[in-house]
Amino acid sequence: MIKTVIIEDEKPAARKLERLLTLFPDLELVATINSVEEGAQWFSENQHPDIIFSDIVLGDGLSFDIFEKIPTKSFIIYTTAFDQYTLKAFKLNSIDYLLKPIMEEDLRQAIEKYRSFLPTESSHNLKQIKSLIKEEKQKLSRILVKIGYNLKIVQTEEVSCFFSENKIVYLQTKDRSFPTDFTLDELQEVLDEKCFFRVNRQYIINSNYIKNIHTSPYYKVEMDFQPDEEITVSRDRVKDFKDWLSKWSKNNKRRNF
Repeated sequence: MIKTVIIEDEKPAARKLERLLTLFPDLELVATINSVEEGAQWFSENQHPDIIFSDIVLGDGLSFDIFEKIPTKSFIIYTTAFDQYTLKAFKLNSIDYLLKPIMEEDLRQAIEKYRSFLPTESSHNLKQIKSLIKEEKQKLSRILVKIGYNLKIVQTEEVSCFFSENKIVYLQTKDRSFPTDFTLDELQEVLDEKCFFRVNRQYIINSNYIKNIHTSPYYKVEMDFQPDEEITVSRDRVKDFKDWLSKWSKNNKRRNF
């Protein structure tokens, strides 16, 4: 039997996931945990399961906090309404990332992915499994930002660029800029490379919002909407930038440069 644990502080969501797991005869649910505190205690006192289904935002913190206190070799399938934690999730033993509300087919695919990672006589060692997991990682599709005491979801397709200013990374939309919790290096790992490109140490731009490109005396990009500062392409990035543009333009005919 495949031993499983649920970490979820919302009772309706926990009950729904419990019901869905009953559809898989080879899965055995051994515990449902409601908080970081309870999780840290449970994992310190019990044998760790094969799979953990874990929400990320709990009432007393993030579920990441549990595994920073009590390291685990269990595979983790994260379940959450927001995907701005994708990067951190895949730095742990995460094999998949399910956005709420969880659908049966999505859950089935995640469990099948887990089974595909199980070692066999001719299969992978742990290092190879972790490499496979990294290859499977999802792309960031939306970001949760704060506006005062309120939260707003911004789709990455709405972002013209990300830029760094005073050690804070902002995203720029048509309406305004918003601070994020990412670094530009982290964003490079999780943004769709077909749309986003790191032009210099301060900017990552979205090809869908490029208005014009100046090539003399240096490469400079004008976006449909951007901060006041001009966006230049670093000399050591010019060739990669041109290659990226050429590859992107074959897939998107909206603009010609």
